[in-house]
Amino acid sequence: MSDWTSRYPTGVPCWVDLAVPDVAAGLAFYRGLFGWEGELGPAHLGHCTTCALDGRPVAGLLDRTPAQQGPIAWTTYLAADDADATVRRITGAGGRVIVPPMEVETLGRMALAADPTGGVFGIWQARDHLGAGVVGEPGAVVWNELYTPDSARAKEFYAAAFGYTYQDMSDADFDYATFQVGDVPRGGVAGARNGPPPHWAAYFAVGDADETVDRVDALGGKVLRGPEESPYGRVAALQDPQGAVFNVIAVASNPNDPE
Repeated sequence: MSDWTSRYPTGVPCWVDLAVPDVAAGLAFYRGLFGWEGELGPAHLGHCTTCALDGRPVAGLLDRTPAQQGPIAWTTYLAADDADATVRRITGAGGRVIVPPMEVETLGRMALAADPTGGVFGIWQARDHLGAGVVGEPGAVVWNELYTPDSARAKEFYAAAFGYTYQDMSDADFDYATFQVGDVPRGGVAGARNGPPPHWAAYFAVGDADETVDRVDALGGKVLRGPEESPYGRVAALQDPQGAVFNVIAVASNPNDPE
């Protein structure tokens, strides 16, 4: 099931967006790579643009403001029935609020926060905008995971703030667990002590990882790693022309699918 017709359960990744210096250029890149549709939003709303596949919302692009610091990066939003109550749980569990809960017109209520290990994520309380209207299909998000230098602390935090339970998949060389909401795997937590700074990573499904990678250079992006085989599909790490890193994976089925 890749169409969502009801609200996402609390804690489930429900949306991704990207703040970039040039939204029009970002839209052109992702349109060329994934076939996204969309019209540049008005300037007074930060050129906020809803990208779509066959008319179904899949991701957002918006202006990066001068006040924003750190690398240009995709933000994963976790669903919340009550953004204000969720923020209270976040702070109570040791997290930090970056942007307090605020209304986004009639679309919903959002906040930005960081977990105690430094991973930044969004909160989305849906109203008119439920979140992604399609997941797991080529061009749409299929998986979200947190990279963190302290996976034990991160898992403790997300369990307290969102009720996550975990299935450990680690071995001697690999620190990894899936997180579950309602006994359904919804994403992953990867321990990365010597890896990149803590962050939430988005994986976009593609029909053919090699063909997608072949198009990146022509569109002005970079191939950072891959494509290479993984237990879950052929995967590659890419960077768009404005510096945002993301992943693509050719998958046979959707791990976010509740059915």
